[in-house]
Amino acid sequence: MSYAYGTDEWEKAYLNMVVKRLAEEPKPYVMGTPEWVDTYEKTVQEDAAYREAAKTWEGPVVIHILAKPEVGLDNDLFLFMDLWHGDCRSMRLVPKEIGEAGDFVITGEYDEWKLVMEEELDPVKGMLQGKLKLTGDLSTVLRAAQSAGRLASLVGTLNTKFPDDMSASELDSYKSSFNEIRTEYGI
Repeated sequence: MSYAYGTDEWEKAYLNMVVKRLAEEPKPYVMGTPEWVDTYEKTVQEDAAYREAAKTWEGPVVIHILAKPEVGLDNDLFLFMDLWHGDCRSMRLVPKEIGEAGDFVITGEYDEWKLVMEEELDPVKGMLQGKLKLTGDLSTVLRAAQSAGRLASLVGTLNTKFPDDMSASELDSYKSSFNEIRTEYGI
């Protein structure tokens, strides 16, 4: 069955799927999977330093990771972060049309985002250097550089398995599983 994003049915089914995957998938979780996103969401929600740094931030931010089929990322990935005055209300993988429509969309190649997640590239510096592309008001993002840096630091604390570090059999399993999720949830 396929769910329509933005409905209560989609949200309920997505959350149930996440709970199931958290119980079944081995750690470390693979970057960009629903269980990885859930772990990141909870990490941000529990972080007092992020809440303080982001107390003036208003609005969602979308992380757009461009496809890189040779590492198992066959399609672009859109991570929608609902952020409001220091609260992380939710993080979800979302359909392309939702991700691209965000007020603040930060787009980059898989390799650049991996550097951010490994704390080797500051996301704001990445935007200023042209390694990451911003759709949205740069001056607003620059004023929130501390909160963006904290988000990057927090993602760096996650025990993450990256697709390009997986064996061939692990990659096949990941791709098959993720394609099912993509089909069912439109992401």
